Amino acid sequence: MIRIGTSGFSFPDWKGNVYPEKISSKDMLSYYAYNFKFEAVEINSTYYAIPAARNMDAMSVKTPDGFEFVVKGYKGMTHDPFDGRLEKRPSEDDIRNSFQAFNEGVAPLRDSGKLGAVLLQFPVFFHNNRKSSDYILRCREYLKDIPLVVEFRNCEWAGEDTLALLRRNSIGYCTVDEPELPRLMPFHNEVTSSLGYVRFHGRNKNWFNSSLSERYNYFYSEDELREFIPKVRKMETESHRMYAFFNNCHMGFALRNAVTFRKMLNQDVAVAVE
Repeated sequence: MIRIGTSGFSFPDWKGNVYPEKISSKDMLSYYAYNFKFEAVEINSTYYAIPAARNMDAMSVKTPDGFEFVVKGYKGMTHDPFDGRLEKRPSEDDIRNSFQAFNEGVAPLRDSGKLGAVLLQFPVFFHNNRKSSDYILRCREYLKDIPLVVEFRNCEWAGEDTLALLRRNSIGYCTVDEPELPRLMPFHNEVTSSLGYVRFHGRNKNWFNSSLSERYNYFYSEDELREFIPKVRKMETESHRMYAFFNNCHMGFALRNAVTFRKMLNQDVAVAVE
């Protein structure tokens, strides 16, 4: 079975679109899990701040048994070490401390059996070279007890050498659907560990010239979604556990597409979108 969900669950513009208009933010995760019956979610807020253990524990208790979280890595672990625009990049000690704090933060999810994986999303300026490859292996060591998935945003990584590196080290490859633009990754439905993983970002052609909210302003048509069925089915057969997350979160588009895609894969359950 493919675990389908969205990249995040708490957005103001989901109220009145896919959630009840008067829903409280504290009730959104439970509504997502129990009313829509999704079995997994990506937590993206952890990119901006290292997760606090108490918050992860609170999320865990709001979801049913068997629910799984994929937690995105903190930017101090994936972006800041390589961002030439920063006046001061994190030191080796800073990076090590970030990973340690991150591990401590996600511990409640790991202890409850609800931590599906950690997603490390590397930026466009993370180039394919020996230094970067070595850094990925360091991440594997820092997160050695956690299933790990890597997402690349630079098409330099779209090759067999990348897949071989990940396979040798039991690191998952994040397949992405995103605009066909220079530098961005193509859709490459490969599996390099026990986890199959795909993220649907939408196909907004203004990717590099939009705010984050507008970047993900894209709604997949049913015809577009249908094209993915054999591609993700292939990944499902090659993995022990498979995730598909929609990141086109503008106005609840991700949730609507996730519900439709689940139905197309014959995994439909009785739910109604507001």
